[in-house]
Amino acid sequence: MSTNGVHTDPHAVADLAEAAEHEHGAVAPDGSIVGYKAGRTLPLRVELARQLRRRRTQLLLGFLVLLPVILVVAFELGESSPNRRAGGFVDLATAGGVNFVVLTLFVSAGFLLPMIVALFFGDTIASEASWSSLKYLLAAPVPRHRLLRQKALASGLLSLLALVLLPTVALAVGVVWYGAGEVVSPTGEAAPFGQGVAGVALSVVYIAIQLFWVAGLALFLSVSTDAPLGAVGGAVLAAILSQILDQITALEDLRNYLPTHYSLAWADLLSTDIDWSQPAKGVFSSLAYGAFFTLLAARGFARKDITS
Repeated sequence: MSTNGVHTDPHAVADLAEAAEHEHGAVAPDGSIVGYKAGRTLPLRVELARQLRRRRTQLLLGFLVLLPVILVVAFELGESSPNRRAGGFVDLATAGGVNFVVLTLFVSAGFLLPMIVALFFGDTIASEASWSSLKYLLAAPVPRHRLLRQKALASGLLSLLALVLLPTVALAVGVVWYGAGEVVSPTGEAAPFGQGVAGVALSVVYIAIQLFWVAGLALFLSVSTDAPLGAVGGAVLAAILSQILDQITALEDLRNYLPTHYSLAWADLLSTDIDWSQPAKGVFSSLAYGAFFTLLAARGFARKDITS
């Protein structure tokens, strides 16, 4: 029997269901294959392994390992220069291993670290779209919300790895080259080595939280475009623009609302008497911006046309 050209013979429907069961596995009442669980699709370890195998990730992590060595070589070449001036920030930075870590964070926190976070998060969805593999991932089938979550988690773990790797290698290089003496601040305060390491660890935690806004923005741009370079570049450009605006004193209190206004507040955590006011404001600002951009990314990806 047919209605409007659609076959409704119950025996034929039963035969088709039986054939599908033999060919593809048992079919549940809701039409899904028995044994399929959305929560098991795209495991995090699989995505992490895939990202770690990428040449881009390997080169980036390798550069972070080499950066402290490059700084040491640069300082040694500077010391051998006949025109070198005595004293100054470089002498303070080479006073001990922890001071060297502080210098490494200072020179990389403004551009390098935001760029790394933007690279991992901005490339995550846009690269799949540019390779035309996004629609096949969703057809696996991986639910959209899970795909975005797993990709974001993998990017977050890789970003944390980079943020921890740099100061860890810098500390090892600094201790070997400059010793494990006391930490000396620009104001002349001295602190034991252990306290300095704890302060650096706290600073790295703050930097990771503060860069959450960059991660959220890059993720939003990644689901909004099929060009990975555009997503990464857009997030980096926003960070640079925010830093430039923050230098314009004519904006006065409006600068407090810029996402990078408290980007250097981690330096307050290195003091023996910590003032928590600026870091607390920086954490709140970054979490607010990051949550906003992440929600926009989730909303945009839920409606994204992935068939083109």
